[in-house]
Amino acid sequence: MRSDPLPLIGVTLDAETSGGYSAFPWYALRANYAGAIAAAGGVPVALAHDRALVEPYLARLDALVITGGAFDIDPALYGAAARHPSVVLKAARTDFELALLRGALARDLPVLGICGGEQLLAVALGGTLIQDIATEQPGALAHEQPNPRDQPGHAVEIVAGTRLAGLVGAARMQVNSSHHQAVRAAGPGVVVNARAPDGVIEGIEDPARRFCLGVQWHPEFAIDPGDARIFTGLVAACRR
Repeated sequence: MRSDPLPLIGVTLDAETSGGYSAFPWYALRANYAGAIAAAGGVPVALAHDRALVEPYLARLDALVITGGAFDIDPALYGAAARHPSVVLKAARTDFELALLRGALARDLPVLGICGGEQLLAVALGGTLIQDIATEQPGALAHEQPNPRDQPGHAVEIVAGTRLAGLVGAARMQVNSSHHQAVRAAGPGVVVNARAPDGVIEGIEDPARRFCLGVQWHPEFAIDPGDARIFTGLVAACRR
């Protein structure tokens, strides 16, 4: 752990090969990810996708945030025999993030996985995923909410006695929802800490680690008072 008063929080980036912003490969990070970390007292540091930099990153960082994106984790990584037609991969990004995440877990760095980052955290901890909620769980809520992402899509029930419950100080939160996949089964020793009203897992944590938390929603939008407390908890864990 660094002695600096403001901990360095690594934040993973999305990546595109071309099109939109630039005709050449580019990275992207929504500003509110960085803003939420800074507001909690951390220094956000964007992490370029380079496997050779994984160890140098981990040697300097105090915590890690794995962000979301409009893509999916390769089902082969959690032992699925088939891939649903809706699954879209970003193999290079996942390869980098998984190496970085596994290294952070091995060092017991505080880790926060957000949306797709929570799903990757689940896989890294030995869990599995639902590849497409709409087809695998008929009657489920609209987890890809039709209203803007800075508005709530549904509530989640927080499991009493979990780290998440202690952080947010509430039994229920209003959250946004932007995912077609979710955690199917948490890995060994991993605790489910939040569920949607339809039973879909919305949060996980590993109580054996210093701070290892995943949430399916996007707390960087600060829709619920508990959202900011998640980032405050991450930064506080860096000082332990």
